[in-house]
Amino acid sequence: MLFHSAIALLLAPVGAPVEFAQLRIEQRVIIRVPLVRQPRAGQPTPPPEPQEWDEKKGPRCVAIKSVRSAALGGRNSVDLILSNNQRFRARFGKQCRAADFYAGFYIEPTDDGSLCAGRDYIQARSGLTCEVESFKRLVPER
Repeated sequence: MLFHSAIALLLAPVGAPVEFAQLRIEQRVIIRVPLVRQPRAGQPTPPPEPQEWDEKKGPRCVAIKSVRSAALGGRNSVDLILSNNQRFRARFGKQCRAADFYAGFYIEPTDDGSLCAGRDYIQARSGLTCEVESFKRLVPER
């Protein structure tokens, strides 16, 4: 940029004001994850889902591109519903309430394309940001 500024000074007419400008281009991608809604009257109803889930040991990370929707899971967690219909419960610290995510949330993609516990955050549409403390794999209760 300094080289181009020097050329601008040499090419400018004598006594003419020289204007300098700086342009910065940044790109930010945010993925919006909607919550599963109950169907309205007249719409086809999906098959009933189990009301209770058993939590099993979960992965450290979940591929962001596989997250399709979410559901409120518990007091301080959100259930991620993946494209293959698997469910993972993202647990937050006690300071984060699942109710704050009622309108869905945002995930910022990472370089590795994963949402990882102990590293990444989920942002509610209201602006609240919560760190994912752990993931639990959910299986229907028998």
